[in-house]
Amino acid sequence: METRQTTQSAIIDSFALDMPADDRIRRLAIGWLLLSLGALVIGGLFSLLIVLSRTPYFQEIIPWVDFFHTALVVHVDMTVLVWFLGFAGVLWSLNSSTRCLKCAWLGLALCIAGTIVISAAPFLGIGDPLMNNYVPVLQHPLFYAGLGLFGAGFTVLVLNGLVFSHSVGLTISGDGALRFGLYTALVAAIVSVMMLVVSYFDMPAVASGAYYFELLFWDAGHTLQFMHIQLMLVAWLWMATVTGMSVRLSPRIALFIFAIGLLPVVLTPVVYTMYDLGAAMHKQVISLLMQYGGGLAALPIGLVLLFSFIKANWRNVTVGPEFNALVSSMLLFGVGGVIGYMIHGSNVTVPAHYHGSIVAVTLAYMGITFHLLPRLGFKAATGWAATWQPVIYAVGQLMHVIGLVWSGGYGVQRKTAGAAQGLDNMERVISMGIMGLGGLIAVIGGLMFLVIVFKAMWPRSGNR
Repeated sequence: METRQTTQSAIIDSFALDMPADDRIRRLAIGWLLLSLGALVIGGLFSLLIVLSRTPYFQEIIPWVDFFHTALVVHVDMTVLVWFLGFAGVLWSLNSSTRCLKCAWLGLALCIAGTIVISAAPFLGIGDPLMNNYVPVLQHPLFYAGLGLFGAGFTVLVLNGLVFSHSVGLTISGDGALRFGLYTALVAAIVSVMMLVVSYFDMPAVASGAYYFELLFWDAGHTLQFMHIQLMLVAWLWMATVTGMSVRLSPRIALFIFAIGLLPVVLTPVVYTMYDLGAAMHKQVISLLMQYGGGLAALPIGLVLLFSFIKANWRNVTVGPEFNALVSSMLLFGVGGVIGYMIHGSNVTVPAHYHGSIVAVTLAYMGITFHLLPRLGFKAATGWAATWQPVIYAVGQLMHVIGLVWSGGYGVQRKTAGAAQGLDNMERVISMGIMGLGGLIAVIGGLMFLVIVFKAMWPRSGNR
């Protein structure tokens, strides 16, 4: 009997991160969470301004030239850059020690300052937008300063995590495996920062405009995607455990899988030494690393979780926000990965691929947010709306992605709007209509998330 129990515990373990006992760490995590949620609010407001800038009458009273693309730049930077990197700060804070709290708060303060500057830029008359990949920009020194402040804060966050993490996570336990996963994400993050600096100093003299920023953010942006995947996998294992599922994976194997997930990260600088920045082969190999390396850790952990679903004792599983977020995140990541192998040319299949992957990370962060709320001192998010919010958001995003990939099959080009999309046949109209309807449902799901979370964070009656 003892041998059987030992074998069973070797393949089934609890993957959950213990909450820090020190209230100062919790307050730091709350600070990063508020920044992340604030970025989603600002991004949502700019999406509303984007709609108004294309609406008759309203577009006449908006004083900025080309406000559609100007607002789109800030919207993307808030919802992709600040939201994701800010939530990484939440998770890393939960694994930080108290040895250099001033450094940790400095990183948060710099990121908040940068976010404010980026958000205010359009209202100060700053325009001249460039829709390059990863971090679109407004060509103005003030906007660059905002990005610089945010980047400096993120760098401080990463360095603080690398040096002052609570534990590297080599303890053979579920908690230790998750801490190791968080640390591998920090390694990916610092490599991303390094690639950004190297790209800046090795920029070809002929590079300018959108091409300059495309080269500047290409390597760093791709490396950040590996960071997001590592953090998403931490969230997957964590949510599977808190829903009551027995995860059929030993912590030792989990440590190994997280380490394998770093392989494309360490290969990125190697690519840089082999091919010059701006060379066609440089861009192609970095893209191939993302295409084939993104699933190195995600695929085995995803398969383990699928097997755990099949073997689960469903009487012990709680179907709540965390469970629905986990299932939805896995589904969207799988769809995005499959679409990645269908990309040919620069059509809307490309955004279909990265929308699937990005939304998978967002859903994982949403699910972990629901789990963390009561553990950070707030009310628990309960009820029908909280349970089904991840599903509503995921269904909308799935429709959005399906519409895009269908349109891509008919040659609709990316980064176009209106007549430039060439919606000259019924197939293109129907597919883009599905995309639009899905986007609307996803927006409703996103708004539900913000309302539910802010309601849970609102002080209880009588609290001051």
